[in-house]
Amino acid sequence: MDAEKAEGVRLVPWAEGDFWLLERNNSPEMTEHLGGPESEEKLAGRHRRYVELATGQMYRVTLADGGETVGSVGFWEREWRDGTVWETGWGVLPEFQGRGLAALAARAVVEAARAEGRHRYLHAFPSVEHLASNSVCRRAGFMLLGQVDFEYPKGHWITSNDWRVDLAGDGDRAP
Repeated sequence: MDAEKAEGVRLVPWAEGDFWLLERNNSPEMTEHLGGPESEEKLAGRHRRYVELATGQMYRVTLADGGETVGSVGFWEREWRDGTVWETGWGVLPEFQGRGLAALAARAVVEAARAEGRHRYLHAFPSVEHLASNSVCRRAGFMLLGQVDFEYPKGHWITSNDWRVDLAGDGDRAP
């Protein structure tokens, strides 16, 4: 299937032509909780990783009606605590924020990670200060496990909330 669809948004697998979206997301406003804008070289490396992701998937988020690009979302493997889990993250372009699109995209990526069938849990680690992303986690059905010290980007430590979805579908229970 070329695109995952949730009510209101479609997830289109990341492609070579999507570098422009990384550039749009690289503003001080969009990277405030992520350590700030990246250099062109780092953006190019990120784009390469997104295109060549061996496990998981990055997506361009589009409106289901009309196909206009509104942001990005994805899931990838991460070592966490005593095992391997999926991690997710998203970004919605400023002109589309405040419409609930990030929560729709997060719900859609939960389903995509569930369909992958590789790991039981999907985590999100927004900064405790990033109220909008924490709200997205809540609205997308993630369970708050608590605060953690989290390194992102490399060399930049923040206090994050650890949100989790149990992809097995039999309920999430805090460890």
